[in-house]
Amino acid sequence: MRWFRPGETAVRRDVFRRKVWSAHALHVVDDSAEALVVGCSPGADVLAPTTWIEWLLTGNEEVRIRALPALADGDWQLGRWSWRDTAHLQWVPPDTWFSVNAFYDVSDGHRLTSWYVNFQRPMRRTDLGFDTFDLLLDLVVAPDLSRWDWKDEGEYAHGRRLGVVSEADHRAVEQARAQAMAMVEERGGPFATGANRRAWRPEPDRPAPSLPDDVLTFGLDQTL
Repeated sequence: MRWFRPGETAVRRDVFRRKVWSAHALHVVDDSAEALVVGCSPGADVLAPTTWIEWLLTGNEEVRIRALPALADGDWQLGRWSWRDTAHLQWVPPDTWFSVNAFYDVSDGHRLTSWYVNFQRPMRRTDLGFDTFDLLLDLVVAPDLSRWDWKDEGEYAHGRRLGVVSEADHRAVEQARAQAMAMVEERGGPFATGANRRAWRPEPDRPAPSLPDDVLTFGLDQTL
């Protein structure tokens, strides 16, 4: 199992039935037994479904809706994308069915705009970074932790109907919901006052990370 040094590139891949659904080049901020912490800023290299890219460019919700059936059928195409507009920090603990993401507005003094608890399969470390799979459901939390809302519950239900979210996934997510809510309410993990996530800034002179040439094939015989 590889551990990463701060400043190295780690690639997050979302993998479904041994095929890459997305890949995102990230900078390592910290790596410990508690969590792998990775950062992203505008310019980071991304491979994403073309439906997602078209939706971002056009705002057409009909395009976004097509993504789930394509995922269920294993019939999607990937396109190149450069991350835009925001920076974010991902806290990815081991053996856990969610990550915690802090999002920042780079046009407004790197202000913390929201927390996202992203429900996903537990990460599997690779020599490139880590593999997981986004399970469609998010918990959006205010910067000061004063309120929260569930996001994309309809999409999550549709993913269950299509078999994208299995029954085993669903049972794990139900347990993870309670775990994540307790973490928010108790100000634990990355939400702790001493975690200092609000003060995080990407290093201004560091080049944006790029994806390796073998990102679509590396180690897929061993992954999710």
